Amino acid sequence: MLNQKITFDRVIRWIVIGGIIVLSLFILNYLSAVLLPFFIAWVMAYLMYPVVIFFEKRLHVKVRAVSIILALLTVIAVLSGVIYLIIPPMIEQFSTFTRLATTYLHQAAHIDSIPEAVTAWVNNHSTEIEKYLKSDDFSDTIKDAMPKVFSFIGHTWSVLVSIAASCIVLLYMFFILLDYEYLSKNWIRIFPQSTHHFWQELAQDAGNALNAYVRGQCLVALTMGILFCIGFTIIGFPMAIGLGILIGILDLVPYLHTFALIPTAFLAGLKALDTGQSFWMVFGLALVVFAVVQVIIDMVVTPKIMGKQMGLNPAVLLLSLSVWGALLGFIGLIVALPLTTLLMAYWQRYVTKEEIKDEG
Repeated sequence: MLNQKITFDRVIRWIVIGGIIVLSLFILNYLSAVLLPFFIAWVMAYLMYPVVIFFEKRLHVKVRAVSIILALLTVIAVLSGVIYLIIPPMIEQFSTFTRLATTYLHQAAHIDSIPEAVTAWVNNHSTEIEKYLKSDDFSDTIKDAMPKVFSFIGHTWSVLVSIAASCIVLLYMFFILLDYEYLSKNWIRIFPQSTHHFWQELAQDAGNALNAYVRGQCLVALTMGILFCIGFTIIGFPMAIGLGILIGILDLVPYLHTFALIPTAFLAGLKALDTGQSFWMVFGLALVVFAVVQVIIDMVVTPKIMGKQMGLNPAVLLLSLSVWGALLGFIGLIVALPLTTLLMAYWQRYVTKEEIKDEG
């Protein structure tokens, strides 16, 4: 290839190809809002397909549409069961919070009824309140607040649009699953026939990497959830099982479980108020559980499970997390393992010319 002559025709061809690539990227960026629901629906269909096939092949449901509906109902039932394990204990904790807050107000501020206390305060300070409402400060506050109100309305509209988009995603997913085999085999026809072999290899390698990643991450999340359930139960933390399950679900997206520190702090405060213990003692024990589980997951579980599933040495796996995390931040941590596997596969296929074993 290095000895090939650079001709005018070759240069023009490279320029045209580069222009097509740039134009394609521009079009994708311009249509990203429209294409994103479709790609999300395709990923969801990819994940739902084994469940649909289970109903179709194992339970002998002959109609594909019925299999899809049964698969969706199964997923909804599983999610409902998980929510049932989390929401009622959370409601109980909020009831405890209300009881403790009422007790505190009664004992510390000698307030028997919050509405009566508010009414009494307004009556006692009516002159000051009226003076403030007529002042320039109140007018300035209203002027400053109005843009925020419109911003809130805009965010509310965005939520409604997101709900509508979710319905569109489900519709996309349904129709993709109806003809999943045909679409997954014939999508490469949108490319020139001379490049079909390359796109087939790319799709196969991407599928193998995604399969391994999904299996491995589910096992890691399950292990993390179990470890947190055990740890929180040992220290007698409120809602130990429900919080452990929530953390396991959040870890399906790597490192998203760190957001569970917010409800953990809230539950630690409730326990401290209810038992009279120091908040920092209760929260500190919870942080110890977080630290111990995180060390076990990062140093033992993730290298063993993900390394085995994706064929990566634990040292390479940890290096890939560090490199992609530094390059792309939080998103890099999520896509690190699939991208590393793909890059290694293509290095072996096109650079070192090694044989790539396809996973069954």
